[in-house]
Amino acid sequence: MENVYTMRGEKPVAALGVDARAAFVMKTYIHLFIAIFVFAMIEVLLFSTGMAYTIADAMFGISWLVVLGAFMIVGWLASRTAHTARSLAAQYAALALFVTFEAIIFVPLLVVAEAKTAETGSSIIESAALVTFIGFAGLTVVAFVTRKDFSFLRGILMWGGVVALVLIVAGVLFGFELGTFFSAAMIAFAGGAILYDTSNVLHHYPEDRYVGASLELFASVALMFWYVLRLFLSRD
Repeated sequence: MENVYTMRGEKPVAALGVDARAAFVMKTYIHLFIAIFVFAMIEVLLFSTGMAYTIADAMFGISWLVVLGAFMIVGWLASRTAHTARSLAAQYAALALFVTFEAIIFVPLLVVAEAKTAETGSSIIESAALVTFIGFAGLTVVAFVTRKDFSFLRGILMWGGVVALVLIVAGVLFGFELGTFFSAAMIAFAGGAILYDTSNVLHHYPEDRYVGASLELFASVALMFWYVLRLFLSRD
């Protein structure tokens, strides 16, 4: 998204004073952690009321391509709104929509993880969340300490995203499993996305786009959590 801001002539946060940069980073990460908290609370609500199992049954009964297509459309609309809307209320609405939709998308995977946890006694969801947090924290430290501009990852991530999408669609259409190696590759992909997003926070976003910045970071963290969880579930 940094190219959009450049074309619009908006001053990146890196060109501002120390206090303005620090305030922007603080706002971005506060919004990120609020988004993660809201995501977790939605899941708790869905599971405690039993709605999660109804949603999972419904989603298991339809093609995953329909779910994936709906998610891509909602994700694109939310991201575009968060990055282009002048109204702060519209930006918040986009973030709320994206977090809610992510929570719904995760329900079937979390239902499976809950069942396997009951079967094996291992805390799969908690373990996956911890690994995701450690990965996110480590990559964030790398980006902040090196202060390197990771915008060169944009092309790599776009190419990797297309390849991953083709493999996912092919897996659904032709009925083959995308196993452990695919999950590991997607965790690495999500790690690259976190580096790229964090770099944008430090170098490219204008100071009024902390909501959009937090949305992109949340999407990358959620992607990593998804595939870490899949990796834990693939163990016998």
